[in-house]
Amino acid sequence: MKIVGWNVNGLRALMSKGNFEEFIQREDPDIIAIQETKMQQEQMCFSFPQYHIYMNSAERKGYSGTMVLTKVEPKSVSYDIDGDDHPKEGRVITLEYEDFYFVCAYVPNSKEGLLRIDYRMHWEADLRKHLKKLDKKKPVIYTGDLNVAHEEIDLKNPNENHFSAGFSDQERNAFSELLACGFVDTFRYLYPEEIKYSWWSYRMRARERNVGWRIDYFVVSNRYIDKVKDSLIYDDVFGSDHCPIGLII
Repeated sequence: MKIVGWNVNGLRALMSKGNFEEFIQREDPDIIAIQETKMQQEQMCFSFPQYHIYMNSAERKGYSGTMVLTKVEPKSVSYDIDGDDHPKEGRVITLEYEDFYFVCAYVPNSKEGLLRIDYRMHWEADLRKHLKKLDKKKPVIYTGDLNVAHEEIDLKNPNENHFSAGFSDQERNAFSELLACGFVDTFRYLYPEEIKYSWWSYRMRARERNVGWRIDYFVVSNRYIDKVKDSLIYDDVFGSDHCPIGLII
């Protein structure tokens, strides 16, 4: 099975460029996890006839949002995570399959100056509870733009970013805590020394100079890691400020 994920930074904009369809036709994935769709259901003016489509839009138009396309119809689908105090930002979709749960997430950005770090940590705690609850029933595949570079190897300039959103101690520790609960970062497990990035700022020709961050992940339950054949970063695919990632199981 091949699964891909991509923060598309606006699905309609990416579709207009042709990059998304070209990539999907080439890779022919079984599941596609999309983050930052920036659209409502009624704005979807295109179709993917070979896929079942599940969409979670933010209440605020043109913001956030997730979508999953899947060839195999899941046993069940749920949206968001528990907690009445989470704004409706369309950040999580959970699909149950016969052998595993699949969770697509767009993790909140802590914002410049870490203005949203308190909410980010609250969200991380509730997401972690969600994943642990699922993991008690069957293995979990968790993917998305997780908005954290976990280790210094995961970004070009770590020394300059210790107090930046995405590389703060709080965010990195939250990811470490998730892994300690029985989960594995598949790319780093398979490629402990490889330097590859999945996001580049639009500023200062960052992508051209490969000044990037690895903030998009496939994370799986520890007991499922033997099913993972490869974890991929398609850094030659353009169209968004993120590139797609992949998982072969």
